[in-house]
Amino acid sequence: MTYRHRAIIDGIPAYRQGKSAPRTQGRRSFKISSNENPFMPLPGVVEEIRQRSLGRINRYPDMRGWELVERLAALDGVEPENVVLGCGSSEVITQLVSLVAGPGDEIVYPWRSFEAYPIIVAGAGATSVQVPNRPDGSHDIDGIIGALNEHTRLVILNNPNNPTATSLSDADARRVMEAVPSDVLVLFDEAYFQFNTDPDASVALDLFREYPNIVVAHTFSKAYGLAGLRVGYAVAPADVIEGMRKVSLPFAVSDVAQRAALASLDVSQELEGRVKLIIGERDRVVAALRSQGWQFAEPYANFFWLPLGESTDAAAAAFVEAGLSVRVFGGEGIRITIGEPEANDMVIEVCRQLKERGL
Repeated sequence: MTYRHRAIIDGIPAYRQGKSAPRTQGRRSFKISSNENPFMPLPGVVEEIRQRSLGRINRYPDMRGWELVERLAALDGVEPENVVLGCGSSEVITQLVSLVAGPGDEIVYPWRSFEAYPIIVAGAGATSVQVPNRPDGSHDIDGIIGALNEHTRLVILNNPNNPTATSLSDADARRVMEAVPSDVLVLFDEAYFQFNTDPDASVALDLFREYPNIVVAHTFSKAYGLAGLRVGYAVAPADVIEGMRKVSLPFAVSDVAQRAALASLDVSQELEGRVKLIIGERDRVVAALRSQGWQFAEPYANFFWLPLGESTDAAAAAFVEAGLSVRVFGGEGIRITIGEPEANDMVIEVCRQLKERGL
């Protein structure tokens, strides 16, 4: 059936969820295609949900999420008026784009980067200005600055960048901020910032205190291991937060998600320990692959990027055959999430075999 709809919808790419672990006989398989945390939720989180949320799922949650908002504001050293929740950081990005852009407006961001950006921008009726990354997968700062014009309504910087795992330096972030007009917002998407060990990395909350036009997006999906509950938040100037709330999805963050986030904040030491374990596994895998002869940019997230070009599909098939689902970008490369140690060992072995085959 043909139905009437916005013509722009036909040009919007559908978001692709990471593939499930392939079915294998006689051995364990792993899903390392979605940058999920391999650990269960932090201690006490599941029990908190059972005790305080499951008996209330017949009721709407606090739409503003004040208890969590106030806790996050105190943690980040801002006012509650500077924080808004969303159904994952993707939703707060959608809120922001809906607030600032529409037909005739442009949003500048690096590419390749988070696959939701072009979808969100097109959904708002705005135009994406995709600035190709440098050969190492990092942001082309000169290119981003050069793309600014009178139609620019938002600049997005992804740190660490997904899928290339590269880090944005403080110096490069400041170059962008000095070039962008003060009435144009700059979004720092920091979904993986807990894993960023780059000593020169930009810290968006520090810049937020210096510049009037910064928005910071964080999430509980990655380091905190709450991807299935969908809770993220943004820090922004109070008037921007007020506007984002107007275009937000009502009751998007469930009470279960809010309680889980609060309980996760109560066990920050356990969080730090888990993050260190994942970073340690990342470094172990990277060292092993480099000893095999692989060359790729230093990763600063809970994943790394293999730029395989025309060999991408052949390499992806080898991972599937071994029982590993990875994120494949045809003709470009593969993003591999750091998972359980057993999964990481399998990644090392597959890469060894690929290198022996001449990939």
